[in-house]
Parts: sequence; structure tokens; C-alpha cells
Amino acid sequence: LELGHYIKGGEIKQRLAERVLGRATMFEVYVEETGEILVPANTIIDEAYAARLDEAGVNSIVIRSGLTCKSSHGVCAMCYGRDLARGHLVNTGETVGIIAAQSIGEPGTQLTMRTFHIGGTASRVIEQSSIATQHQGRITFSRMRTVANSDGHQLVLGKSCQVAVVDEQGREREKYVLPSGARLLVTEGQAVKKGTMIAEWDPFNEPFISDVKGTVKFTDIIEGKTFQERVDEVTQRATYTIMEYRTTSFKPSLSIVGEKGKALIRPNSNSAAVFSMPVGAILMVKDGEQVKAGDIIARKPRESSKTKDIVGGLPRVAELFEVRKPKELAVVSEIDGTVSFGPETKGKRKIVVTPETGESKEYLIPKGRHITTQEGDFVNAGDQLTEGYPDLHDILKIKGEKALARYLVEEIQDVYRFQGVNINDKHIEVIVRQMLKKVSILDPGDTGFLVGEQVDKQRFMEENQVALTDGRKPATAETLVLGITQASLSTDSWVSAASFQETTKVLTEGALQGKADHLRGLKENVIVGRLIPAGTGFRSYVDAEIDVPEQPERPDKFLEELEDNPLLIDQEQ
Repeated sequence: LELGHYIKGGEIKQRLAERVLGRATMFEVYVEETGEILVPANTIIDEAYAARLDEAGVNSIVIRSGLTCKSSHGVCAMCYGRDLARGHLVNTGETVGIIAAQSIGEPGTQLTMRTFHIGGTASRVIEQSSIATQHQGRITFSRMRTVANSDGHQLVLGKSCQVAVVDEQGREREKYVLPSGARLLVTEGQAVKKGTMIAEWDPFNEPFISDVKGTVKFTDIIEGKTFQERVDEVTQRATYTIMEYRTTSFKPSLSIVGEKGKALIRPNSNSAAVFSMPVGAILMVKDGEQVKAGDIIARKPRESSKTKDIVGGLPRVAELFEVRKPKELAVVSEIDGTVSFGPETKGKRKIVVTPETGESKEYLIPKGRHITTQEGDFVNAGDQLTEGYPDLHDILKIKGEKALARYLVEEIQDVYRFQGVNINDKHIEVIVRQMLKKVSILDPGDTGFLVGEQVDKQRFMEENQVALTDGRKPATAETLVLGITQASLSTDSWVSAASFQETTKVLTEGALQGKADHLRGLKENVIVGRLIPAGTGFRSYVDAEIDVPEQPERPDKFLEELEDNPLLIDQEQ
């Protein structure tokens, strides 16, 4: 698993050295310029190694993680790393799962139960408004679409423009995606030093920028129906704001038209210069006004800069751990491609993502949802097309297990960090490992599985290994993500599942299937009154063969003393 600095709002909130302390390296970590090895492979990073990483300015390393551990039961000590209570490598038989659950549950008492409003400016999340380079090198652009404004500055169009810094060897050292409307401060191929400003933007508003010169024409922008006039308290100027409208027949939009009153075609694309206005957008121009390329015609306040409603504390953590569909569900692109807008159907807007080769995908977006992409943007598979939270199943399907695990760890950590609670990543990783341990069979091949059967990943791998050894066709499967309740109920142990929830259902199913319980976990052993397989009861300790030295025979002198002392003889009898 690759780990780097935790960066939020352009600031490093948690350095790499803090995040990897007590974890084991997967590969050697070395200084690229000199080849000097900082940390050998498979080594626990202690305070001295962490300091070396910090001094050398390492930005990311690959570590061993409980998420990717191949151990069949539980997690191996190296993938878990340091026991945080004792400060050395974790002992075999340590109940890391219970410690993880307690570490996440205990600070949960400090989280708020409901969605709460953060008031005022003091606790407002500090917004990032510029990007500076972290290394020296040369600037390269990809998918860059810009327009020059009247001041001669280059403004970024769309949300797919990327800037990278490349070193002398041609290696990419850092990469940034620029927001729409950012002002570029560098040029392609420019040599930059560390700390050079790349771009800056308004952190609180997202601008709509005209990329052609022409006349503004309003469509369905009607006072009292789709927009209202508001007077700005500070500037005392009237602004027009798009408001919620009842009927679906209105589609408020601004278009830039030529002399004949027809919408102009944008440069670099064959689409018309029409900007659909989302609810909340503030118009910066009037109907019939002349605009130049690079002029801002409207702006929309960015979501996070509103006095932020945290989808609060515990409910958000529960939503993630239970894999529920988020209330504010984001539509996610399944393929890489270019965004275009199709005709509206049944009051829903249609987004079409067209790849360079292959079939395009269509997505219907309900009215009132803010679409975050613009016409002509390039999106990668897994990128959000609308505001909101993505569905965990979508992330798993499109981007894979590691991306989902990273998303879960980051999102859960965000909730706790916001309340000032520090939890080590490894605890969340241990829980996420359990959520991802099942697979659903797609094609059984020549194994004994059935299509759609849910089996343990470990069992699936073992069966496939046997099939390959025998020259048979292996099965194929897709990983499932289960909520923690579901994961607990679908364990192999029916004793453990029955003690948790839905007792009669679990016991009935177990009886019908003739299930055997191998008593591998803690709960099932507690229930039947056996020694739990943890701590000193761990199987490698219990099953260990211990050589007991033979007792030396009693010396004769001791026996003589016994005969002389009647008290001792009485006690013996």
C-alpha cells in the first residue's frame, strides 16, 4: 500500500514520517540521486528511520498493510507492524481486531451524533486557493484548455487540466489537477524552483468563463420564476441568483451568440457556447451584453465554502462502515472519455461520456443536481460527474480494491480528524480487510463453486490453486464489499454469527446445510467455554511441544532428615 503526506487544502496536515511510524516497508527506500538506502525492505520503521525519511524529503513509500496481507487466518505481524501499546513488533496471538474496534469505537463518544452547523469564520475549513511546486524541475501540461482574458492572463477551462513537474531524468515528481477558472502562472516547459507558484484561483466561487467573443443571450432566465434579484449587503449592488424552480420545462442557460443570433461554436470543440446555469449560480452579465473571450459570465459558490454541514460525525462513519447508499449520491463515470451533454429526457439531463475507442456511456442526472463537469472535459474512470458522495460499490467496481480501501480509510479519518481525534490508519485497515474478505463467483470453471455463491477469498484462492495444479479451469469472481454487520453474519462460524443477530435464521440455515464450526475465532470459543485462541491460548503456544526436564531424585541425606523429624513424616502422610 502506498502512503504519502496527508494533504488537505494545500497544507501538509500529517507528515509521511508520522503516518508510517511503526509500519514495515515493502521495498527498500533509497535516495534517488545518490542511491543511498534509507530503510531496508521488510523493516519496521522506528523513530530513527522516520527521522531519516523526513530529512531526505521522501514524499511517498510503499508499506506492508493488513489490507493486502496474504495470511490465511488473521494478519501477520509484519503487515500489522508495531504494537501501539508496547512500542515493539506486535506479538503473535495479539487480538488486533478487537483493539482496532476499540480504537475506532472509543473516540466515537467524542463525535457528534447529528449533522451540525459550523458557525462563523473561526472553524471554517481553510480553502486552498493556490498551488506551489514541491520540487525543482520542468513544467509539463496535459489536457490543458485555456483562454486569455482581457488582462492577458491564461485562465483554465474545464476540470481535466493537469500540471506536472518533471525532473532532469524525466521522472514525474508531482502532479496537480487544476480547478476551472484557475489563473495559470507558468508556461509549458518552464524551469521552476521549489516553491514556485503554478496557479491561483478564487477558493469560494467557481466561475463560468466565456471562451468566445459575442453577445450574451438569456434562455428561460425569468425574474420571479427562475431567478431573483438580491442586493449584496457589502457592495449594495444588485445580483441575479438562479433560484429553485418548480416546472421541469425551464432550462435556465446563457448562450454567447453571433450577429445572426445563433450560438457560436467553441474553439477546440464542436459544441455550441451554451452554459446551463445550476441553482445558486450568480449571473455577472445582463441579457444582450457584449463579452470577450476570457470574461467571467457567472459564478457559483463552491460547495465546501458554504458554512459547512458536516454529514455529522458518527452517522457518516456508520454510513461508511455499513456500506449504505449515501443520501447525496454522486454519479460516477465508468470509463475514461470526453464529456458532452445530450438532450433532456423526462426532466433529467443526459451526460454522455465518449471514449477515444469503444462505446460511449450515458448517465441521466435528476434536475436540481449540480453537475461538476463541463462540456468538453476529459474524465477518468471513477471521476464524479455530480456533487455528492460516490457509492462504495461503484468505487470497487470501477477502480478496484485498493482504491476503495484508500477511500474508506481517508473518509473515516476525515471525520475523526475534523474533531481533533487521531487514530492510526492500521486500525481502520484491519476492519476494512474484514469488509473485503468475500468474493462472488462469476464463473465456477471446473471447481465445486456455484454461480453467484459468496465464498471467502482465502477459500476461493485455495480451490483455484488446486484446480490449476490438476490442470482444470479455475473459477473467476468479483470482490464484494460488505458492511460490518453483514460481514459478521456471513462468517464461517455459525456459533459466532448466531450470538450476534438473527439467531434463529442463522441456526436454521446452519442446521439445513449441516455446517461444522471449527472454533477458530474468539466468540465461538467463549460460548462453548474453551480457552480463547488469543494471547497465551494462541494455537502456536498451546500446541507447542515443551521439553520438561526430569525431576532429580531426592538425595539420601534428605530422607535421613525425614526419619529424624516426625513432624515432616506426619505431613507427608
